[in-house]
Amino acid sequence: MSNVKPVFHAWAAQSGAPVPIRYDASCEQREGNEQQTARELSETIKTIQAKVFEDSGHARRGVHAKSHGILAGQLRVLSGLPAALAQGLFAKAATYPCIMRLSTIPGDVLDDGVSTPRGMALKVIGVLGARVLGSESDVTQDFVLANGATFAKPHVKSFLNSLKLLAKTTDKAPALKKALSTVMRGAERVVEAFGGESPAIMTLGGYPQTHLLGDTFYSQGAVLYGEYMAKVSLVPVSPSLLALVKAPLDLSGKPDGLREAVVDFFGSQSAEWELRVQLCTDRQSMPVEDASVEWPEDKSPYVAVARLSAPPQTAWDAKRVAAVDEGMSFSPWHSLAAHRPLGAVMRVRRTVYEAAAAMRAERNGRIIKEPRSIDEVLC
Repeated sequence: MSNVKPVFHAWAAQSGAPVPIRYDASCEQREGNEQQTARELSETIKTIQAKVFEDSGHARRGVHAKSHGILAGQLRVLSGLPAALAQGLFAKAATYPCIMRLSTIPGDVLDDGVSTPRGMALKVIGVLGARVLGSESDVTQDFVLANGATFAKPHVKSFLNSLKLLAKTTDKAPALKKALSTVMRGAERVVEAFGGESPAIMTLGGYPQTHLLGDTFYSQGAVLYGEYMAKVSLVPVSPSLLALVKAPLDLSGKPDGLREAVVDFFGSQSAEWELRVQLCTDRQSMPVEDASVEWPEDKSPYVAVARLSAPPQTAWDAKRVAAVDEGMSFSPWHSLAAHRPLGAVMRVRRTVYEAAAAMRAERNGRIIKEPRSIDEVLC
């Protein structure tokens, strides 16, 4: 069992301990030409999608195109949370059905021998309350998470420049990408031997070949947390998942080895994660606008507010692929107003994700919509 919640109580009870900062508009400062950057990001993502469609005849997500597991589960909001944590979705104890999608970041579908960072998208269903603009008729709350604590770049403009370079490699030389990944994993091991890690090397295929279900996932960008501001993480806590933390996974000759590992696990085992939040307590060291900065945990620890569980199940089949990979999108803007995304990275995601989903729907002749019940996914 996690001791995160008692740690929070001890921290909060300390005399003179920092208190969460309430959000006000000055916490966000738009980058210059941010809307133009968002449009260019959308066009770049659509270039990736168009190339994949040209080569395969099927439109996919512009990023996180390859999924490795589609899971059904429950999110249980903890009871007795302190007032600062009992906000929005987490204001009172409740249990919600949810869908999880595990993925890797490229916009083309690669052999798992090309080892890149991973993601988990979580869609909580049946959530009621005031919502962000454009989401008024929905009853979902999405958390779009990656297995790194920080975003790759400090500014969306610099991320755009990197994405344009990566877009030129879409669906090109898959064998070369696999060989490069082997080199990059070696380079990353050298960096880690000296006590560091390189997000750039990992993005280029140098991510360690470990079991996907042992990863911790992060929002990277900030969100409103009721009156406050927070980052979100999803941390494995059940013994079955803890056994997989940094566990090596042999992907040799297994182009879909990550998916096979997830399917094999859920064929007989259950899993449980903690959903934790890190409240902003210092605007200088915990900026909202720069998602490349890791918020220091000595100033504000991640604290458990909910438990996410998934029972044994078929983690991959045609029905789930049709419902989730083809008929659903994930976005931090599928959200209660109490958890509105904050900062430049989160703001541009709204334009980019909407455009990518629209292109995918149009090319595949599908309707992409938000579910109103779990039965729409599992029926």
